[in-house]
Amino acid sequence: MERDNQQQTVTVDRGLFLVRYAAAEDQEQPPTVKLSADPSSNGNVSFVLPPDHDEPILWQPETCLVVRTLAVAKLAVHVQPRRKGGSTAATVRIEPISQGNAAVAMQASLTRRAAYNLDSFRVLGHLTRVGDVTAKSDEWLAGPSAPARIEGIQLDWPSRPPGIAIRYAVKTARPQPISGRIVEIGGFAGTRGKAMPIIGATFEISGQAADEFQLCAQAIFLGSPVARVSGKRLVLAGPTGREPLVGLRLALTSERAAARPSSKRTHRRPKRSSDRSVRAAPRRAKPKRRARA
Repeated sequence: MERDNQQQTVTVDRGLFLVRYAAAEDQEQPPTVKLSADPSSNGNVSFVLPPDHDEPILWQPETCLVVRTLAVAKLAVHVQPRRKGGSTAATVRIEPISQGNAAVAMQASLTRRAAYNLDSFRVLGHLTRVGDVTAKSDEWLAGPSAPARIEGIQLDWPSRPPGIAIRYAVKTARPQPISGRIVEIGGFAGTRGKAMPIIGATFEISGQAADEFQLCAQAIFLGSPVARVSGKRLVLAGPTGREPLVGLRLALTSERAAARPSSKRTHRRPKRSSDRSVRAAPRRAKPKRRARA
């Protein structure tokens, strides 16, 4: 993460987006984030800036600007250190802005949804010597095939419905300010770039709609078999509580969808005489009796 300059190109759909500078590793001299339209965008990208600014630059965390795209386009994100050799570790999020749909809102107010969209649930993990890696619901972060020490965790669920909250906390191998601190969904728990593995984690679902969901986790701690737990509140730790976490598979499920009976019916084909004759063993012919003289 310590480079003179970092650049990443992101493809965005047609619409309005909020680009938010969420966090920086170096809080005293955070890097700057500069946005620009890729040359292939053909003028389909414009930036909405405050009156006193003329460049799409974010100078420190907790700042944002708006991007408007008339078609699918590519957005270049440049991260530059404040000083030579400074940190370029920054978290930038691009979030769509929508006014919603009146018809959908009216339908939602009259009827309750039968299922929830869980496809956007993500688990981000910071892995030692790898960096940030994102896994979908029920996908391994590190894990059996590629174990790696996990230093930090962040949960994201853009389509999270109202009335549901997920809080979580991690325990670090050595005392750290973040160790044991509870964060809400979208917050980062743990450390980055300090080679400080997680040795325990807690996840909890709360809110009015908490009964609709549950968490299922598989965790691998160094030198230990896979541990499997599920429920509203999960506590993960190794046998002694000191083993580093080297694999995590977290899934969010809807209990209502799981409890809903299947509408598919199994239709059995009626048996036919020909079917029975094929499976039946052939009968032996009875010997003919000779007529008596």
